[in-house]
Amino acid sequence: MIGRKGQTLDSIQYLVNIVANRQGRVRVRIVIDAEGYRERREEFLRGMALRMAERVRRRGRKVVLEPMSALERRVVHMALKDEEDLATYSEGKDPYRRVVIVRKRSVIRDENV
Repeated sequence: MIGRKGQTLDSIQYLVNIVANRQGRVRVRIVIDAEGYRERREEFLRGMALRMAERVRRRGRKVVLEPMSALERRVVHMALKDEEDLATYSEGKDPYRRVVIVRKRSVIRDENV
């Protein structure tokens, strides 16, 4: 039911929300989950973000993460927002949009990406 990285779950949730909001009067947001998958995935992403942040500090080079959905990228950005020596940004186009983690002194990016 969950699918690869929650893709099936996300698709079902998307369709349910379209049907639920078809009338357009009051907008509702329905979250579909299976056995706590969303919380486990969020914990995994936070942990991965912190591990990759340490890698950036150790090696001094940026780390480009795997493509993620907007919700997953947000989890990574939020997990690292208080890291004073690091910055995060997203690059690429959906569905291949990725989070990049860099040291702040080397943050130079194309705003059109």
